[in-house]
Amino acid sequence: MPKFTSERVDDLAAKLLIGLSPEENQMVLDEFSIIDENLGKVEDFPNIKKVEPMTHCLDNFTCTLREDKIEASIPIEDALKNCDSVEGREIEVPKVVGGEN
Repeated sequence: MPKFTSERVDDLAAKLLIGLSPEENQMVLDEFSIIDENLGKVEDFPNIKKVEPMTHCLDNFTCTLREDKIEASIPIEDALKNCDSVEGREIEVPKVVGGEN
């Protein structure tokens, strides 16, 4: 995995729609360097390459799936009666990202 750079942190922050000041960017870089350093220590464990990946932390874990049953659902019109703002068959919700509109 490529090392984190100031530009990469800014790019990822922009994708997450958050802006970082230069000080915040440096703080993120410092934290990632600590994480990267600690993850690198895992490679130093003896015989780490021989350890099989796990899907769950417990050895005796079993996942019992329920039977798949088709059940009737309520009509869309009845479900939309509970909504404050409806446009056609869609629920209109307030905008939460990207400013006022």
